[in-house]
Amino acid sequence: MQTKPVHPLFGIEVDGVDLRDATPDCLYPEIRDLFERHSLVLFRGQHLDDDEHTEFSKLFGPLEDRSNIRMDGPPKISPVSNVEEDGKLLDPKDQKLLNLKSNMLWHTDSTFLPVPALANILQARVVPSEGGATEFASSKAGFASFAPELQERLRHLFFHHRYGHSRAKIDPELAKQALFTMWPDQKWRAVWTNPVTGEESLYIASHAFAVEGLDPAEGQALIDELTEAVTKPEHIYSHQWTPGDVIVWDERAILHRGTPWPYEQPRTLVSYCVSARDIDGLNTVKPQAA
Repeated sequence: MQTKPVHPLFGIEVDGVDLRDATPDCLYPEIRDLFERHSLVLFRGQHLDDDEHTEFSKLFGPLEDRSNIRMDGPPKISPVSNVEEDGKLLDPKDQKLLNLKSNMLWHTDSTFLPVPALANILQARVVPSEGGATEFASSKAGFASFAPELQERLRHLFFHHRYGHSRAKIDPELAKQALFTMWPDQKWRAVWTNPVTGEESLYIASHAFAVEGLDPAEGQALIDELTEAVTKPEHIYSHQWTPGDVIVWDERAILHRGTPWPYEQPRTLVSYCVSARDIDGLNTVKPQAA
């Protein structure tokens, strides 16, 4: 296993590994250690099929069902694509494409769910000739750059999260769909401490719409200010996908967003989110942990 950094602040690329060989006792412990320490791990040339992608993802924890957010069936791999099941490309005005454009806001996955995500395991299958990069920024490095007074204040704050809030920024009608309204608002501590490394990260997302104890305008202004602070250009790693790339990132410590591409060209990524557990520090960000 050979490694090299992908960004001065976070992220590691791993060569010489076939993810099909990973088991709880082989390769995964080393990969999990890199995940905890570097927050993002890149593997190239993997070309996993759905079953192989599923088995690798399950090593990190329970799979979140992102194809049916009600979670009333077995988890399924989630396509991030402008291609319909019949192979046709989405119309630029289709709300499914508008939903993809919502992912171009800086966000953390699943903060709007009763159980948020620990990790995302994302693989490229079809990429356009240009554009379509995914950008990442470390909220761990961002938090570490804050003044001690701001860090202490954040340790005592809670953010409220709502799925429809991020979708309304793209299209108010999109936000009214049942998919984006079926969950009650969630409240999470503004700082997530990694129980393995002891490092703290700002836990924020485009789904965050309020700050406990602040009026709405003041709370939104703080959310916007903090998001901007941790996503400065020098803090960003932009990944231009090639088919077979797999990126695993720590949802507790990384913000990400998609970027546009020519929508007359197909782009298909496939993803699993893995739900966080108390061993991942979930119990420390719950409201009762105050």
